[in-house]
Amino acid sequence: MNDDLEMRVPTGEPFITNGSSLDTSADELAAAKAKADENYSKFLLAMADFENYKKRVERQLSEISLAGKKSVLKKILPVLDNLERALTYAPASDGLQSGLAATLRGFESVLESEGVKAVPLKGARFDPKFAEAIGTRPDSGVPEETVLEEAARAYVIGDEVLRVGQVIVATSE
Repeated sequence: MNDDLEMRVPTGEPFITNGSSLDTSADELAAAKAKADENYSKFLLAMADFENYKKRVERQLSEISLAGKKSVLKKILPVLDNLERALTYAPASDGLQSGLAATLRGFESVLESEGVKAVPLKGARFDPKFAEAIGTRPDSGVPEETVLEEAARAYVIGDEVLRVGQVIVATSE
C-alpha cells in the first residue's frame, strides 16, 4: 500500500519543494518587464530624434532653396536697372519705349510673384540698412540726409534686404 501513497511526479516537470522556482520566475518576469520598459523608452527617444531630424532636414532644404532663389533674383536686378535707365532716354521710338515698358512690367511682376518688393527711398531720410550713399549734393530745399536720387533701387524679400539701393544724399550747403 505504500506504493499507492507515493506521490508521482510527471517526468519533465520540476518538483517544487520550497517555492524557490516560483521566486526565480517572478524575478525573471520583473527583469523582462524592466528590459521591455527600457526598450520602449529607447524607442520613444529614437522616434523623437527622428522627428527632430526630419524637421531639421526640412528647414535646411528650405534655407537652401531660399538661398538659390535669392541668388537668381540678385542676378536679375541689374537687368531691371538697365531697363529702367533705358526708359528714361528720350531718343527712342514709341515702339521701342512701349516694348521696354512692357518688358520692365514683366520683370516687376515676376519679382512681385516671388515676394520681392522695391523699397522707395527718394525723398526719405537716408537709412544705411536699405541704401548705400554713392554721392552727396548740397540742397537747401530738403533736410540734410534726405535721399535726392536713386541710382539703383533697393529691394527686399520678406523681411530681408535682397539688395541695398545706391543713392545721392542731400547735404547742407
